[in-house]
Amino acid sequence: MRKLSAGYFHSVDGVIESPNLWQFDSFDDELGATLGAVMASVDTVLMGRVGYQEWAGYWPSATADGEFADFINKVPKFVASHTLTKDRLTWQNSTLIEGDLIEFVRDLKSRDGREIAVMGGISLARQLLFAGLLDSLTLITHPVVAGPGKHLFEPSDPVTRLELQDLSRTSKGNVLATYGLRKQ
Repeated sequence: MRKLSAGYFHSVDGVIESPNLWQFDSFDDELGATLGAVMASVDTVLMGRVGYQEWAGYWPSATADGEFADFINKVPKFVASHTLTKDRLTWQNSTLIEGDLIEFVRDLKSRDGREIAVMGGISLARQLLFAGLLDSLTLITHPVVAGPGKHLFEPSDPVTRLELQDLSRTSKGNVLATYGLRKQ
């Protein structure tokens, strides 16, 4: 069974929206190496509509951004959306998920391949976590209070027990905490 993971840049006050506004002064070589290892282990990406539209507007022409641009432009991307249509997915290697999302992801996890990563999809990662399909969730907490912005979790979310799988910190004070669902 393939592993399904998600990872998000996160401020101390819990903001994950628009990390480009607050993360770069704390981005360091260790964090870059960690992200490089993620790219090396992933061969499939899941995206939600909002993340897909934002990223598809930037990454196809962002060739100067090097390694990540090469990765994200070439990797197969499956997009979960109730409003997008196949013909509106113009970014290379993008496919619309048709039918039930949870069934699709269960089937995808059962196929041969390397790791599957949720990228650019806050609500998608939440759905997959609460459905019990997300194997790991990494929060990369930057030493900054970002102020207003979206959080990964909401007050109305169900109580969900997690267990710490890995914990490390980088030279610029980023904390990488990886969690999995606690096994009953």
